[in-house]
Amino acid sequence: MNLWRSLSARRRALALTGASALVAGGLVTIPVTVAHAATQCDVSYTSSDWQGGFTASITIKNLGDPLTGWTLGFAFPDANQRVQQGWSARWSQSGRNVTAQSESYNGALATGASTSVGFNGSWSGSNPKPTSFTINGTACNGGTPPTTPPPTTPPPTTPPPTTPPPTTPPPGGPKVDNPYAGVKGYVNPEWKAKAEREPGGNRISNNPTAVWLDRIAAIEGTDDSSSNGSMGVRDHLDTALAQGAGYIQFVIYNLPGRDCAALASNGELKADELPKYKAQYIDPIAAIQADPKYAGLRIINIIEIDSLPNLVTNTSGNPGGTAACDVVKANGAYVQGVGYALAKLGALGNVYNYIDAAHHGWIGWDSNFTPTANQLKEAAVASGSTVNNVHGFIVNTANYSALKEPYVKITDTVNGQSVRQSKWIDWNQYTDELTFAQAFRNELVRVGFNSGIGMLIDTSRNGWGGAARPTGPGATTNVDTYVNGGRMDRRIHAGNWCNQAGAGLGERPTVAPEPGIDAYVWVKPPGESDGSSKYIPNDEGKGFDRMCDPTYTGNARNGNNMSGALDNAPISGAWFSAQFQELMRNAYPPLS
Repeated sequence: MNLWRSLSARRRALALTGASALVAGGLVTIPVTVAHAATQCDVSYTSSDWQGGFTASITIKNLGDPLTGWTLGFAFPDANQRVQQGWSARWSQSGRNVTAQSESYNGALATGASTSVGFNGSWSGSNPKPTSFTINGTACNGGTPPTTPPPTTPPPTTPPPTTPPPTTPPPGGPKVDNPYAGVKGYVNPEWKAKAEREPGGNRISNNPTAVWLDRIAAIEGTDDSSSNGSMGVRDHLDTALAQGAGYIQFVIYNLPGRDCAALASNGELKADELPKYKAQYIDPIAAIQADPKYAGLRIINIIEIDSLPNLVTNTSGNPGGTAACDVVKANGAYVQGVGYALAKLGALGNVYNYIDAAHHGWIGWDSNFTPTANQLKEAAVASGSTVNNVHGFIVNTANYSALKEPYVKITDTVNGQSVRQSKWIDWNQYTDELTFAQAFRNELVRVGFNSGIGMLIDTSRNGWGGAARPTGPGATTNVDTYVNGGRMDRRIHAGNWCNQAGAGLGERPTVAPEPGIDAYVWVKPPGESDGSSKYIPNDEGKGFDRMCDPTYTGNARNGNNMSGALDNAPISGAWFSAQFQELMRNAYPPLS
């Protein structure tokens, strides 16, 4: 019941513009010619301001000898200016004085090299920009102070009236209730190109799909031989602006010890690498998303697929529990990692965080339902986060659970027996994703999340159309014949998750389709594999999971049933043409 997808993209160096001697339009650039030759630097400081708050972006350029580490220093002109949350450096403030120490991944700066950092801040009264900076204690404003020409007119005897700072909204404007409403979604050109290379793929290629950030390298882009993309985060954001898109979706997916109950979707970070996750993964993503250039774009982050529910259902004491899940539960990697991602990304005014909340075939039982809601709440208030950083939740991500089961209701009985007693439902409280999502939303509000949260349902592969789709209830011989004959979901077992045979495209991305549901979305791009049918060597940390092997006879988590997986599948995230064609054939609603 754990699922996977990978983005591989081509690494690109970020183009960093050298600073010039200019103070205009909110840009402060300080040229340096320092007597001490070892450290010379340019620092540029830009900010996007609104009433009471601002986002600052700072570029440091090394003009001197190579640096192995750096500490940026500056002083706010006003005592009421404060750093609230920063990224790509370790930030601290004492009085007006601010310091930012380099992280392990950006401390080394060759001569001529640059790096960018930033922070969100608050102010009252006024928000003037700092005018002098230091690197490693050496002034970055040169050895010779600028000469100020004498005034051509006498100074006024009384100060001019002050103009209050303009009242402007935070980046992206005030948060909207539903970020999908009223704007068009970003179409990933890389997925679109692959879809259109398939016969008939142009029927669906203009649908918005999510961009998966499954490795640190995916932030800038990678060029693996198995690549299913070449663009980095900034590339996608720039393309979204060029498309005139109103929203873009990213999957934040790189927790330490990721997917502790599966192998096909294991990641690059070990269970004890939480500091690396923060500094080298979340911080750089936040820095890019905070760029004022993207302030008008609604950035939707899907936070860490298949993580927190594992801590409830797949640790020791549960059927099929794993030692790997025990480790990340004990060391807090998932809880603290998710909390940090929420806090860092949620601080941005145009960012909307939706946490992954599994699916009804995973946590629909009474024993899992409320404990999972509580686990999500624990993570939402960890690492300095609050529930205000959570805009909503997503269910069925990269999974196959049917959206609706019109012929099998949980309240149905057959010959006096509840359908919950059938082998398929197995005492679950839900039969489909819509009823589960709406009920789980109510439970999340009950345990302390904001009442305005919305739910997303991934419908990219849960259509279950084609000739096998039932047209009415099953035979009433017993609960099993009734359920098996009438259920839309045609999997062998609801715990099967890898490249499922017979699946089809589900509802196309749709805004506000049902009460409490912000959107039906295609977070898993159709055509991207869940995992390989047999072991395939790769450099992406992706193992071989027997649940992706069509000959596998199962385990405790799927009731020792066959896996139901398609044969000849590539590693997770790679393009799987046969699956794409099957998804189109079995689409429901059908494709025209």
